[in-house]
Amino acid sequence: MAVKEPRSDTQPTDDYLAKRTLRSGTAGWVLLAGLGVSYVVSGDYSGWNFGLEQGGFGGLAIAAVLIAGMYLAMVLGMAEMSSALPAAGGGYTFARRALGPWGGFATGTAILIEYAIAPAAIATFIGAYVESLGLFGITDGWWVYLAVYAIFIGVHLAGVGEALKVMFVITAIALVGLLIFVIAAVPMFDAANLTDIEPTDAAGASSFLPMGYLGIWAAVPFAIWFFLAIEGVPLAAEEAKDPARNVPRGIIAAMAVLLVTAAAMLILVTGAGGADAIQSSGNPLVEALGDSGAATVVNYIGLAGLVASFFSIMYAYSRQLFALSRAGYLPKSMSVVNSRKAPTLALIVPGVIGFALTFTGKGSMLLNMAVFGAALSYVLMMVSHIVLRRREPDMPRPYRTPGGTVTTGFALVVAALAVVATFLVDSQAALWCLVVFAAFMAYFGLYSRHRLVASSPDEEFAALADAERDLE
Repeated sequence: MAVKEPRSDTQPTDDYLAKRTLRSGTAGWVLLAGLGVSYVVSGDYSGWNFGLEQGGFGGLAIAAVLIAGMYLAMVLGMAEMSSALPAAGGGYTFARRALGPWGGFATGTAILIEYAIAPAAIATFIGAYVESLGLFGITDGWWVYLAVYAIFIGVHLAGVGEALKVMFVITAIALVGLLIFVIAAVPMFDAANLTDIEPTDAAGASSFLPMGYLGIWAAVPFAIWFFLAIEGVPLAAEEAKDPARNVPRGIIAAMAVLLVTAAAMLILVTGAGGADAIQSSGNPLVEALGDSGAATVVNYIGLAGLVASFFSIMYAYSRQLFALSRAGYLPKSMSVVNSRKAPTLALIVPGVIGFALTFTGKGSMLLNMAVFGAALSYVLMMVSHIVLRRREPDMPRPYRTPGGTVTTGFALVVAALAVVATFLVDSQAALWCLVVFAAFMAYFGLYSRHRLVASSPDEEFAALADAERDLE
């Protein structure tokens, strides 16, 4: 049951929302599908392979099937909620309506943790690809990290229409790179390579599960990397054409593409390069192809894949921070837009934090931290779907989730297991994320919950719902 809170202790001036309005009608469902793939496509190029180190091919394969099912169920649930509540807050908007201000802010905070850290992890993988190519004689990745943050924040500041079109082109190139890899890797595939990691003495260990049964659970965060951030598609709702129709179509189409690419990379990269050889690689597709012309081509195009996700997750974190700031949950200055309707500080501040995190140089640790925030937000979003279905059965829903709460209930259980799995992989990193999450919640409890902006879209959604319930 949502707890009612004071909506606002401040009255915004007439131009408050005028300074915090995004450009609408920019994206149709094809661009939104491209955005969904763009969020995730870097996960096909690097990161997932660290799961081989945790569970071997068998452990990662089982985890990937389970996680693919979770994401499919979650996407179907989010498609329904985004059609009913199209706003820039995405998961935060859904949870705000279902769980009240505390639940909404908790969800938004978890998403911010995910989106602020994920680009830092991707930047380390971009550095690995650049160094392997020997571009510009770069051997120290921090120059690469600085360049990608500066360049792509600049592109986003130019406006969402320009940004989404650039992203779409880069994503198309990245998908061509995956196709080139598949063509080159099929002749090199050897089933024996899938299980060439030496089994340990763990319970249930075998050539298929070299780290035993527990390895399946430990591989879950890395299986998530195949799909992480697709849930960001609804963040484009306020900038989409006919969002109630196009956001669900876009996110479901993106998920269909990602299911195919995830299966292809898991099987072919491991089968061509060998699980033992690529389990800790920063550029596994290139290493799987060895010294060949195709490897060089994939290496160059792999940069496009990594850049696509890096670029689009910047879009996601800026919109999430924009929505929380506009409603007063975080400092209101973060939601002021420039003349091109791009939220300036919402792009720059998380970028500075992410750039600082790249100096750890630990891509797998940053990946695990991003997954912690993602999985926690999934739990809260799936709870939100179940609550809205039961508490507001008559809410207009242009799209309805097949299977209803059974579908999202499955996603909820798997997401909860994924949160715990991040502590299995790196308990210290996950604990630091928990500390940051607690600090945000303390800020809300002690300060910002008394300063919410009643006229912001998400608060208005909640106010209308409360008024309807009061009438009933």
